[in-house]
Amino acid sequence: MFFPNFLFLTVSLLLFLFGIVGTFIIKRNLVIILVSIELILVSVQLNLLITSFNFNDIVGQVFILFILLIAASEVALGLALFIVYYRLRGTIDTKFIYLSKG
Repeated sequence: MFFPNFLFLTVSLLLFLFGIVGTFIIKRNLVIILVSIELILVSVQLNLLITSFNFNDIVGQVFILFILLIAASEVALGLALFIVYYRLRGTIDTKFIYLSKG
């Protein structure tokens, strides 16, 4: 029983690390940053699912539903902001984000 849980936790750790690398190190494009944040949320969801299964408790699965709601609203709001920013600047590259005022 220990071995499959270890594999899932390793996958969760790798997803979290890829999300951290994409968010804080690459920072090339705003879409890449948004996808990296989603990777971090997916790794947290996987971790909650594994611990919920191990402890035979449903609380982790309820938290997963809340995280899904947060992720869906984040994507909807983020993409709407990206569209407005792209219409103003013509690019969503992070090099030009300092030009925004207000």
